[in-house]
Amino acid sequence: MAIKRKVRAEDSHDKQLREHLIYLLDGGGAHAKFGDIVTDLPENLRGVKPNDLPHSAWMLLEHLRIAQWDILEFSRNPKHESPKWPEGYWPENEAPPSAAAWNKSIQQFRKDLKGMQELIANPKTDLYARIPWGDGQTILREALLVADHNAYHLGQLVDLRRLLGTWKG
Repeated sequence: MAIKRKVRAEDSHDKQLREHLIYLLDGGGAHAKFGDIVTDLPENLRGVKPNDLPHSAWMLLEHLRIAQWDILEFSRNPKHESPKWPEGYWPENEAPPSAAAWNKSIQQFRKDLKGMQELIANPKTDLYARIPWGDGQTILREALLVADHNAYHLGQLVDLRRLLGTWKG
């Protein structure tokens, strides 16, 4: 006879919170998804800043990648050193040096997003505990920061694509 373990409400709520965070980080719902936003942007428009906007698609993509990587590494690595603010969070050039650089940035963004999702999904990760090397941050707070930051700049990318006439959403 199998012994059934009684599921506590706290366990169920913890699992639900983790699932909601992963969903939020994945995009969708009320937001366009990362892949839909960065896919099919013509190579010749990746460095364009339309209507005097301060950033090109390349600049926004790289900023998203760098910031997400920094937050992930801070969350899991006590020896991580963040880039210098603000210059360390933005590329030096308005356009990517190559199509390969654009694609590599996309791949790295996806890899780090998956890393954050795996950190959250791990039941051994205490979402509420203060990160010992931080100054009050928790994994929950850092996950919400990634979701918020990504949504903000992905929205900018959608607007940029609209101005360039390449948004089909």
